[in-house]
Amino acid sequence: MTPKQLQQKKTMPPPKTVPRPPPKRRAADLAYDAIETLLSTLQLEPGSQVVEADLAERTGLGRTPVREALMRMVSIGLIVQQPRRGLLVSTIDLADHLDVIQTRRVLERLIAACSARRATALQRKEIVRCAELMVKAAHRGDLNDYMQADRALDFVNHQASHNDSAVKAVTPLIVQCRRFWYAYQHEGEIVEGANAHLELAQGIATGDEAAAIAGANRLMDYLELFARKIIDK
Repeated sequence: MTPKQLQQKKTMPPPKTVPRPPPKRRAADLAYDAIETLLSTLQLEPGSQVVEADLAERTGLGRTPVREALMRMVSIGLIVQQPRRGLLVSTIDLADHLDVIQTRRVLERLIAACSARRATALQRKEIVRCAELMVKAAHRGDLNDYMQADRALDFVNHQASHNDSAVKAVTPLIVQCRRFWYAYQHEGEIVEGANAHLELAQGIATGDEAAAIAGANRLMDYLELFARKIIDK
């Protein structure tokens, strides 16, 4: 190799790396998300019977992924399986709900701290963006957009935490809280809830674990006060 060729090799820019596309999600995961939305928004009412064929039609997915999603929900208590009655949507237990929030608080604090420590710059921006969308939807009174942004925030936060054990444990508790909130949202202040999510998001975005934990506590305080208001009635 001549001196000129060596010089050209040294000055050549390194090859660009092409980011890998996100892995394609399994049909069962898509079915799970779709059914979870139906549960959270009470389109599947507590105590109602779950019909596999009906869900396959409503979600536009096959019966096999729907069946797999339902079995996952049975394993975490969102769906109950009873002899001779088949599958039923679990009920909303007022007496148990404060325990749900107390347990979720521990996990949310852990996940927030992990996300503050491990999130990428893009994930931090996306978490804040989702929370800001929640605030805007709250001021418009748009419940559908609010819930959609809430789910998106959770998705990014959970990915950023890289703590699969905590995420698996908290997921059914989040669905229970969403069902409870949706059932009684006329008693809640939606803007206050959005601002609590924003404080959590901003805490994570700073990279300060203490600020992220404080944001998680603020959100759980909001949910606990909301629940006590309903229970005390």
